[in-house]
Amino acid sequence: MKLGLIFLISIVAGIFSGEHYHSFVAGFAVAAIAVGSGYWLAFRSSTRYPQLALLMLLLGLVAKMVVTVVGVMWSLEANLINSPIVFSLSYLFFSIVVTYGYSKLREYQMQKRSVQEKQKLQTQPA
Repeated sequence: MKLGLIFLISIVAGIFSGEHYHSFVAGFAVAAIAVGSGYWLAFRSSTRYPQLALLMLLLGLVAKMVVTVVGVMWSLEANLINSPIVFSLSYLFFSIVVTYGYSKLREYQMQKRSVQEKQKLQTQPA
């Protein structure tokens, strides 16, 4: 249901921003890369070394901000952003959507790992 709603809103927003399609796509691309890089850094080693969790979260935040600033500057230089409001709304929406997607992926991976560990414990001889 949630996935269908996300796709519906994305398609409707893409249709409404038809004249400013480059701004819409640039907002999506910058949001996806920024959130992805921040997420990758934030959760890279926090499970192996819990002492580094706060440092990695802060590093992920800084990486997201750097990617966002560089992406916006590059998009402006390449004249991809012709409507700042469409870009901003697209960035905001896809930032939320990509964050939701990555959190669901992480939840699925952790659930899969716990099932594998339970199976491993059950198959070991006593």
